[in-house]
Amino acid sequence: MRLLLVEDDAPLGSGLKQSFQHEGYAVDWVESGKHAVLAFTDCDLVVLDLGLPDMDGLQVLKEIRRKDANKPVLILTARDGIENKVSGLDLGADDYLAKPFEMEELLARVRVLGRRLNSMSSNTIEIAGVELDLHDHKVTVESKVISLSRREYMIAKALMENAGRILSKSQLETKLYEWGEEVSSNTIEVHIHNIRKKLPDGFINTVRGVGYIVRPS
Repeated sequence: MRLLLVEDDAPLGSGLKQSFQHEGYAVDWVESGKHAVLAFTDCDLVVLDLGLPDMDGLQVLKEIRRKDANKPVLILTARDGIENKVSGLDLGADDYLAKPFEMEELLARVRVLGRRLNSMSSNTIEIAGVELDLHDHKVTVESKVISLSRREYMIAKALMENAGRILSKSQLETKLYEWGEEVSSNTIEVHIHNIRKKLPDGFINTVRGVGYIVRPS
């Protein structure tokens, strides 16, 4: 899953980005409302600070909701008054977390929104003997844990979350890589090749000229 982090506090933003990346998310970080309004269409979920230097975060939320009624938005802010929480939720925020906060709680809330985004009600996805644990970031095949790199895990997760749908190479690249990262032309193919060696035969199917698909069991 790709996150847009909107946070103007540089040390906090850097720390949050690293923590999200450690959990397997691709993260794009912007420090202004203007950039957030331009960038949110590329992400799956927005973590939005309200105290931005160029425009109020609630106005950013209004702009997001004007263009996309369903994009999950989690407000993260030092404004902990009840009136600010009510305003944010009334404007369409999906969740609200006041600073200071525990990183584990933030990660848990992001996982909840991610499950809601994918219409899932548990922390696991199981298809044809392959089980993916969204909380512990591990994959098991017939109850045996297999070793996947971070990006291999993210590809497996994207394909399993979208079981029955073809994901193109560019769609997978979007979920794996952040702005400015150089991506070799055959990077996705190499990752898919390595994943296939660890998963059951035929689990990931290639649709020639289109992309890749995991078919639901």
